[in-house]
Amino acid sequence: MIKHTPSKGPARDARKAGHFGKKAPRDPGSTENAAGQKSNRGKEARKGGPKVPGGNRYWLTGTHPVLAALANPERRINRLLATKNALEVIQQAAEQRGITPEVVDRNEIERLTGPDEVHQGLALDVFPLEPLALTDLPDAQQGHPILVLDQVTDPRNVGAILRSAAVFGAAAVIVQDRHAPPETAVLAKAASGALETTPLVRVGNLARAMADIKQLGYWTVGLSGAAQETLSALPMDRPIALVLGAEGDGMRRLTEEACDKILKIAMRPNAVGSLNVSNAAAVALFAAVNSQPQKIED
Repeated sequence: MIKHTPSKGPARDARKAGHFGKKAPRDPGSTENAAGQKSNRGKEARKGGPKVPGGNRYWLTGTHPVLAALANPERRINRLLATKNALEVIQQAAEQRGITPEVVDRNEIERLTGPDEVHQGLALDVFPLEPLALTDLPDAQQGHPILVLDQVTDPRNVGAILRSAAVFGAAAVIVQDRHAPPETAVLAKAASGALETTPLVRVGNLARAMADIKQLGYWTVGLSGAAQETLSALPMDRPIALVLGAEGDGMRRLTEEACDKILKIAMRPNAVGSLNVSNAAAVALFAAVNSQPQKIED
């Protein structure tokens, strides 16, 4: 029923608007915890990198996630379900992938995905994407920051951060393998399609990964409400890696010590305290992109 379309080139060649492609899989917070050497990376082989926990198929639902997955040649697909009313929305994308949608009623989609799922008449049975390694990252570019998440475990937060990363042109989101959510329907739904275009890189040791990130040419900036300076102090002359800590606890001590600079988000006195980690990431990304010569176009 489904013809899998292979990638037409290496990951870096498949990138669109600064995002590199993903390799096909083999099988199936609250925080304000807000350098520039050029890397001579060799062609050393990947050791595979940490693998995403689980690895089972799951249902992607909703117009944006489904269309984004259909547009991603590296996404392996098992089934596509659509109601009669939603069929027109995905017909062309499905044809381009060689997929024949199964026309079903809403009850069938809700039976498979859950009665409370907002599916908009679309459901796509997919395999998780293969995680990427730091060696898959493109060369550091000003105006394209990366995000490093220190034990951010809520899949909705990670998904929302991926969505912000896509909007602001971030090159990647990096998480620690053992203390980050696996790729699931919840994470993908919160990402609203960004999982297909924004690389999610998993690392085993975050401190070691941050050292590697610096070698790639990034200046690492941690976010912390205890910092003395605000994001207005972000440098204009180098690529930036933004480091955010977990909900409540913030960055761990070793992570904070590994940062080149610690900054905070400027806030008015308020009764709430601080921002959710996904909101803090969006604010920090906006500041990082606008601190660079290549600013967001109006």
